[in-house]
Order: sequence, then C-alpha cells, then structure tokens
Amino acid sequence: MNAEQLHKPVVTEPTRWQRALKDMLGGSVVISILAVVIALVVGAVLIAFTDPGVQRTAGYFFARPSDLFQALWSAVGGAYGSLFQGSIYNFGAPSFASGISPLTNTLTFATPLIVGGLGVGLTFRLGMFNIGGQGQILIAAALSGWVAWSFPMPYGIHLAVAVIAAIVGGAFWAGIAGVLKATTGAHEVIVTIMLNYVALYLLQFLLRTPGALQNPGSNNPISPPTPPTAVLPPIFGDRYRVHFGLILAIAATIFAWWLLNRSSLGFRMRAVGANPAAAKTAGIDVRRIYIYGMLIAGGFLGLAGADQVLGTTTSGFSSDIDAGLGFDAITVALLGRSRPVGTLVAGLLFGALKAGGFVMQGANNIPNEIILVVQSIIVLFIAAPPLVRAIFRLPTPAPRAPRAKRALVKEVQN
Repeated sequence: MNAEQLHKPVVTEPTRWQRALKDMLGGSVVISILAVVIALVVGAVLIAFTDPGVQRTAGYFFARPSDLFQALWSAVGGAYGSLFQGSIYNFGAPSFASGISPLTNTLTFATPLIVGGLGVGLTFRLGMFNIGGQGQILIAAALSGWVAWSFPMPYGIHLAVAVIAAIVGGAFWAGIAGVLKATTGAHEVIVTIMLNYVALYLLQFLLRTPGALQNPGSNNPISPPTPPTAVLPPIFGDRYRVHFGLILAIAATIFAWWLLNRSSLGFRMRAVGANPAAAKTAGIDVRRIYIYGMLIAGGFLGLAGADQVLGTTTSGFSSDIDAGLGFDAITVALLGRSRPVGTLVAGLLFGALKAGGFVMQGANNIPNEIILVVQSIIVLFIAAPPLVRAIFRLPTPAPRAPRAKRALVKEVQN
C-alpha cells in the first residue's frame, strides 16, 4: 500500500434508510410544508411592523425591552389566534355547535378551491398550463344558473341537471383551448387568457339583457335567484353554510386520483406530460390527449361554478361570481403538487386562510391583504424548491425518472 492510498479518504455508500431520509427531507411534501411555515413567519413580521403597539414600544426598547416583546406577542399571537378561531374552532363560543361553525366556513370556502385545483392540476400533469379557470367558471355558472331557473323540474333531478350543465359548460369552454392547441398548435396560455375576457364580457352583456340572464323586473346586472329545487342542500342543517358541494368535491378528488393512477387514459396523460415526443413514438395520439385533458379539466372547474351558483350565491349572481377562484385554483394546484390528495389538502388550507382572514381583520384591525401576501409567498417558495432547501439546509434528493416516463420507456421497449 503506497502513501497515496493511505491518505485517500474512504467513501462509504449511504444505507437504504439514509437514502430514504434524504429523499424525504428534500421531497416535495416537506418543501410544501416549509413554504407554508416561511409564509406564516413573513406574515408575522408584516403584522408586527404594522401594529401601532409594536411601533410605540419600539421607541423605548432599551429602557423597557419587555414591553416590545409583549406587544409583539399580543400582535402576532392575537392575529394568528383570530385566524385559528375564525377557521377551525371558536373557543369563545357558548356551545360546541357554535364553536365548530368556523370549520364549516372553512369547508365552504375550500369546496370550489378543491375542484378548481383539480382541474388546473390535471393540465399541469398533462404538460399544459390552464390559466382560463375564470372563464370556465363564469360560463359554467351562467349555464348552470340558466338551467336552474328556466326549466322547472322535481327536486333531485333539477339539481343533477343543473350540476351537469355546469360541468358541460366548463368542459366546452376549456375544450376550445384544447382543440386549438391540438389542431393549430396555439399556446393554451394565450388562448385561455383571451377566453377569460370573452367569458367575462359575454356574461356582463347577458346580465344586462332582459330575457337572457337578467332578473326580470330588475335594472341591475344580476341573475334571478336559484330555485330551491336546484340548490345544493346543506350537509349539517341550515345552521351551517357547508353544502353538498363538499361531497362532490371529495368524489371529484377520488375520481381524479383513479383517473391519473389507475386508468389507461390517465397513463397516456402522464406519458404525454412526461415526454410528448416519446409518447407519440409509443403510439399515443398526443393531440387527442390534449383535447381530452382540457375537457376533463374544464369539467372540474365547471363544478366550481356550480358550487358558487347552486350553493354559495343562491340569491342571484353578478359577473364577479368567480370571486377570483380561477386564479386561486392555480395556487392550490401548485401547493398540492398537482396531485389529487395534495390538492385536497391545499384547498382546505386556503379555505382556512380565507375564512380566518375575515375574522382576523375584524378582531385585530389587520388588513386582509396580509392573507394575500401569505398566499403569494407560499407560491413563491413552492416554485423555488432550491431556495427552501438552501434556507433550511435540506439535502437534494437523488434524481429519479418520473414514474410515467419509466413506464413509457418500458412500453416502448416492449
């Protein structure tokens, strides 16, 4: 043994458990959780800087530093305490039934976010970017509402037909972008953005046109109220806002999981998303998959439109019925890593932020824009995993071929 061999460092191979721990710490789930943590920390900093009590006590910090720390705890703890009590459980309520009301509000806000996120996430898995959620929700809401008040039917059948109309409307509007991409190569981002404007101004025109969507006898651009036979029934009684749309959202999540992971169409979608050229070589009709993917994604977003018209805003809707859900769905899909279960959890989180944000604003006089800042920071760090790994000194997981790509290679080889 020579001197060079004696001084050569000994490199040991990591064990299976060490590799698993490395992959877990640097994986997408941990990155998503830490992105939320960072966003909450930044939100706490903003709350502290804008609180008058913190600003006042900071002026004599060196004389009485405890006052500043107490003011910080009061501002940040009070804000996030209100956020929790406005979204999960209100400890000041006189009874359990009243205390659990914030959780039902969270579920109500989360319902359209979940199905909208499923639609956007499906196109992400397909290698596309559906930014037309707003237009698809508006068209779905218009068609669902028109069917609801124009065609009286028995209870149950009426609701089912109105929901199906919303799904068809969203699928049709998204299918336009899918067909244009498949036949002409038009980029879906540009097409869906333009379709958003078309849907918005078309709905505004119809709401101002007597005999179309405008409520008869009213000069305001608002639709007629939804008939009781077409309203999504409450799950836990009239005391709470959560309605049957939540059951539909859970069913949609199960369907999306089955579609992507257990069906042959889902396999072809994942294969196209992994490598369109290789998928085409394997005999997959890529153009047809683009159309199918946009149709199904639009159906999910159409279900979000049905939640709004038939469940949340039953007294009549205006052109802002989408309430920003089309763009919030993009955030939910990103946080959920375009996975159905992840999208469900992300939708619940953002539903909690929406429900608790209003309580936090009213109880602590904190601008609701803080919640928007938190959501934006979550997206920022979700889109930059290396930045999160650098902040927390997390390992980079070993590169692996995506499952769809490995399966596609095997299919080509066979």
